[in-house]
Formats: sequence, structure tokens, C-alpha cells
Amino acid sequence: MAPEVSCCFLVVLLSASCEVITSSDQMCIEKEANRIYNCENLGLSEIPDTLPNTTEFLEFSFNFLPTIQNTTFSGLINLIFLDLTRCQINWIHENAFQSHPQLSTLVLTGNPLIFVAETALNGPKSLKHLFLIQTGIFSLEFIPAHNLKNLESLHLGSNHISSIKFPKDFPTGNLKVLDFQNNVIHYLSREDMDSLKPATKLSLNFNGNDIEGIEPGAFQSMVFQSLNFGGTVNLSVIFSGLHNSTIQSLWLGTFEDTEDQDLSSSMFEGLCEISVESMNLQKHSFSSLSSATFQCFTHLQELDLTGNHLKELPPGIKGMNSLKKLVLNVNKFEQLCQINADSFPSLTHLYIKGNIKKLQLGAGCLEKLENLQKLDLSHNDIEASDCCNLQLKNLSHLQSLNLSYNEALGLRNEAFKACPQLKLLDLAFTQLHINFPQSPFQNLHLLQVLNLSHCFLDTSNQYLLAGLPNLRHLNLQGNRFQDGNIPKTNLFQMVGSLEILVLSSCDLSFIDQEAFHGLGNMIHVDLSHNNLTSSSINALSQLKGTYLSLASNSICIIPPHLLPILSQQNIINLSHNPLDCTCSNIHFLTWYKENVQKLEDFKELRWKYQHL
Repeated sequence: MAPEVSCCFLVVLLSASCEVITSSDQMCIEKEANRIYNCENLGLSEIPDTLPNTTEFLEFSFNFLPTIQNTTFSGLINLIFLDLTRCQINWIHENAFQSHPQLSTLVLTGNPLIFVAETALNGPKSLKHLFLIQTGIFSLEFIPAHNLKNLESLHLGSNHISSIKFPKDFPTGNLKVLDFQNNVIHYLSREDMDSLKPATKLSLNFNGNDIEGIEPGAFQSMVFQSLNFGGTVNLSVIFSGLHNSTIQSLWLGTFEDTEDQDLSSSMFEGLCEISVESMNLQKHSFSSLSSATFQCFTHLQELDLTGNHLKELPPGIKGMNSLKKLVLNVNKFEQLCQINADSFPSLTHLYIKGNIKKLQLGAGCLEKLENLQKLDLSHNDIEASDCCNLQLKNLSHLQSLNLSYNEALGLRNEAFKACPQLKLLDLAFTQLHINFPQSPFQNLHLLQVLNLSHCFLDTSNQYLLAGLPNLRHLNLQGNRFQDGNIPKTNLFQMVGSLEILVLSSCDLSFIDQEAFHGLGNMIHVDLSHNNLTSSSINALSQLKGTYLSLASNSICIIPPHLLPILSQQNIINLSHNPLDCTCSNIHFLTWYKENVQKLEDFKELRWKYQHL
């Protein structure tokens, strides 16, 4: 056979891999051999015989199973997880799951249940998680209590339940999560709550019910991991009803479409009789705000005041020495000093994100927060010609700083000298003006993560990243390199400790083969959405065992001498490149057939081929 004929014949054989073939057969997807299968939305009315009896996790939602008999899943004796969301189930018969002693999670969300036999859940020895969301349930009597002694989470959201009174024989002792959100529960009696007293550190969710009354003493001496009364209009009812209870997290937020009642200082008086560590009041409004408002907040460790229309926090707040985390997102501060940070001297985490008005940083507004470790000031339209030492004065223990999505910031030498302990610095989508050849980051010897994506950087400054000996993760997405090239001498030679490098969407067309010299520790390199051709693959020769993304570039032909470079990587993404499926690329086509397991999104490969 002539050589050219042999080549063409091989291309014809291999080109079957170059086309995306869609089958009309509806087959379950095998996610993990013999263990995990996805049969969602295939119009099935029975369990396929092709599923092995070793199946442990089965996603079977959006099919058609109006009735579940004890034979429906009898062949799958090793089931641990079963999702039957929206399978139009009406009836679940006696001993329906008798063949499934290991079943731990059963999801019945979105099924219009008419009848569930009392012994329907007999069989599983350790059913821990049961989802009955949006099933039309009116009463807890509907739920079969047999064999639920090990139940840890019960999800009953979006039903028609008006009373949380469980039947006397319903085992609640092991419950950790009980979710009643979006039902019609308006009153909680002592008798209702008595059935939950065997549970310890329960997470109880009444979100979207608008509780209007709680019988005095209903929560007496009870201990909760979390309580959620989201959407309740009158918070006085909640605070008075929870007397003498202990709650780690209390969620009292409301929503945009909920009729709200302005919060007054008197509403919080009942809080003095409750032990609470964390409280969320998002999207409420304060009719008046004074230091007296916070007199019962003194034991809080976390407080979330997101979207409370706050223009300032009052000065002179006393006793907030326990507060570690304060969230003030989406408010109306004009100056950072208006939060009066000196009222919260023990703060370790402060979030002021998405401020509605342009936020001025001022100078030294946070200097009393000498224990602060995490500060988020993103999405605030902050602008400063000289950032950031005066603004961050005395924050010597700060480890994480987010200034992303702001306006222009001018960075001088050692711009973050006030925060030498920084480990994470995020400046994404904030235009940076750096008018000095020295690095503004050179004193950040502990910095591990630096996000400079879309910062309009001068990437030709090879000293930009000097002084970062521990930098592991660098994101330069969306920045431009001169002429679209990364030369041999470049800014990466200052950060030899890098493990993750993101250079996507940088309009790159060429990378010098020695551009990444000295970066032998890298385990993740993202070069996607550029204009690179195969000539730049040489630059990756010293990388081994990495995740490498070259998706959405201009790679057509990969010569045989570059294939060893690809072979020594763990995962490669070449999707959305115009790869040739012709004899000129025959070596890569052969390699591709042998290395499909290395290719991420291989079904998204875009081939240019000729029918012969």
C-alpha cells in the first residue's frame, strides 16, 4: 500500500473520534464504574436492566414512576443514595425499600404523594436523610415513623404544614436538621416543641413561615445549632418566645418582597434573655439607631447587618468585646470611619462589600482593630491615589484583604507595609497605577495568593512581583503583554514558588520556550482563551504532572516532538481549538486516541477534517 493511501486510511479510522456523535438511545451515564449512575430525565418508567446490582448512588429524577412497589428497586440491593425528584410518584407501597438495608439518603422532592404505607421505609437499617420537599404534605402524621430511629435530617419545605407536632412514636432523638421552610406555620406551642426536646443541637428552619406567636416557655432550656425565622415581620415575637434557650446561629433576615417592620431598640429587649453566638438581621430597616439598640448584643460573636440601609453605626456602643465577625455589606456608608470601628475592638473578620454609595477609605479608620485578620472591601467604588498604608494603619495581623471591583488605586513602593502578615490579596478588576519600578508587594513575604486579574498592569515590569518568596497562586487573567508575547526575561522569574498560574484572556500569541524557566513547582497552568499556537507548547517542557488548560486557542497541528510535553502532564484541556483531523496531524491523532483519559472536556474538541 502506498504511504499516502495508508495515511488516508488511518485518518478515516481515527476521524471517528473527530466527530461529536449523539446517540438516539437513552442510556444512563456511568459516573463511576459499578457504583454511581445518572439516569435523570430519560423518560424511563422502570429501572434499566443494565444497571448492575453493585450500584450505590442512583440519580433517577425527572422520570415516570407513579407507583413504587417492593419490586421496583429490588435488583439494586446496594443502594446508599437514591434521588427520585419529580418522578410523578403518587403511591409508595408496603415494604417498598425492604431490599435496601444500606440506603442512607432518599430524595422524594417534587412528587405529588397521595399515599405512603406505614411500612414503606422498612428495610433500610440506617436511613439518615429524607427529602419530602414539595410533596403536598399537610400533616406530619403522613410520614411513616417506622424505622426512622437513625434519621439525622428531614426536609419538609414548600408543603402545606401548619403544625410541627410530631406523632408520639416519631423518633426525633438523632435529628440534626429539620427543615420546615415555606410552609404555613404561624404559631409554635410548648406541646409542638416538646416532641423535639430529645434532639440536641438541632438546626431548625422556619424560613418563609412568618411566625406570629410563640407560647411562653416553648423553647425553655433547649439548645440549637441554628434557628432560622427568615421572613418573620415582628421580631419581638421571636425574641420573647426564645427566652432561656441557647442558639449558636440565629437567622432573622428578611427578603426584598417581604413587607417589613422597622426595627426599634425595644424589639431587642428579649435578646438579653437568650444565649446567641451569631445573629443575622439582613435586609431589615432600623427606625432609629443608637448605642442603646445594641445593649443586648453584648454576647454576640458574629453579627450580620447586610442591607440594613445604614449610613453610620452610632458612636459609644458599649460591651461589644466578644464580637469577632461583623458584616456590613450593601449599606450606605460614605466614609469608612462611619462604622465607628473602635466599638468592636475584638473583630477578626470585617466585611463591607457592595456599598451602595462610593466609599471613601479615609485614614486610620480601622486602626483600633489590631486583631483583624480578614477584611473585605470589594465592590465599593473605592478610589485612592496613594494606597494603602494610611488607610490600613495598625492592621499588622491582617491575613486576607479583598479590594477587588473598585476604582483606580495608586500603589507606591511597599504599598501594603502596614499589613506584613498578608497571605491573600485580591485586587481583581481594580485598575492599578504603579509608577515605580519597584514592586508594591515587596514586603509581603508571607503572601500565598495574589489576584491581579483585569488590573491593567504593566506586565513588562519584570520587578512587579519581586519580594514574594511564598507566592503559590497568581492570577493575571485579562492583563495584556506587549505584542502578545511572554519573552524569556519576564516578571515570573521573581516568583519561583508558584504552583498555580492563570493567564487566560491575555491576548497571548506566543510564549518563549524559556519564559517559565525556574517554575518547576507549578501544578496548575491556565492559558485558555488566548491566541496561542502549538509553537508555544515548548515553553511548558519543564512542567510535569500539571493541570494544563490550552482551551480556546488557535492550535491546529501539534508536531510529534511536542507530544512528550503533553504526555508528562496529568490533565490537559484542548477544547475549542481548531485541531486538524488530517494526515498532517496524524501523530497527534494517534496520541489523542491513546491518551483520552488525560483530556478534559474531550467531547468539546473542535476538529477540522476532510471526508475522503
